[in-house]
Amino acid sequence: MKRFLLFCSTLSIALWSCESSNQMNEQSFLDSLNNAEAPSAVISDEVLESILQQIPSPLEISVLLKQSGTNYDKNVLNATSNISRYNDNFKKALNLGVYATDLGYTNIYEQNQDAIFYLNAIKELADGLSIGQFFNFGTIKRLATNSRNLDSLLLITTQNMNNINAFLQENQRSNLSVLILTGGWIEALHVINQVTIKNPDNEELQERIGEQKIILENIMLLLTFYSETSPNVKDMHGRMTKLQQAFENIKITSTYAESTLEEVNGIVTITNKSTSSIDITDDNIKEIATITSDIRNFIIQ
Repeated sequence: MKRFLLFCSTLSIALWSCESSNQMNEQSFLDSLNNAEAPSAVISDEVLESILQQIPSPLEISVLLKQSGTNYDKNVLNATSNISRYNDNFKKALNLGVYATDLGYTNIYEQNQDAIFYLNAIKELADGLSIGQFFNFGTIKRLATNSRNLDSLLLITTQNMNNINAFLQENQRSNLSVLILTGGWIEALHVINQVTIKNPDNEELQERIGEQKIILENIMLLLTFYSETSPNVKDMHGRMTKLQQAFENIKITSTYAESTLEEVNGIVTITNKSTSSIDITDDNIKEIATITSDIRNFIIQ
């Protein structure tokens, strides 16, 4: 059953999607870069939201992995015992994203005890970043381990996300949101890379890796903005550039088709008929996996 903790969605990380119908207003983002005359400049709520909408919950990849028949493998996750290594805000934010993705993975496989360990690690890092006050961890833990009421989880986590973004923006700490996002995405990409390498005949998993080319473009835009005022973010941007270059070898071809109206059980819905094809090879996957592992090792060490 789909019992999972949408706390990951609170952090809006790592994410995985089929094609999103929401298109980022890239010109608005570029305009915000041009208008950034002082280190205190921030990305507008509208631009940040448009980017985050491109990056759905990391639970999607966990669901995909489980549906593909792959078994739960704790060894691909970042051990919670590593938390003592993360002593500055840079590493805390990155690994908050990492652990949130790992939490989604453990929860979708109904590994409740492991999920609690990751939830506790997330709480410690969130408290260390002074954003723990936005989470009612007792309620989240209860819903995650004892309830199938996904609507309640979604409501709680959506409220958390709004509160965190507002707080970080107001306190000129939006770079932490970007680091959380980046850490979670790298962890999700790492997990699917490792599973795909062990299952080379699974075309759906291969395509999911290819789709991350689009997601990475959005993340790089955010890192570019904050690298101007943060040496740590600039360093992360440099490491991610090599990964982006590897993704340039993947070709995504979109074919437009007019949407249609279809009636299902008396309800008229709009069906998107557009399609896309992804040209990705085993060598592409191995190269991406190697670079991703290098970046992840830097994050979790």
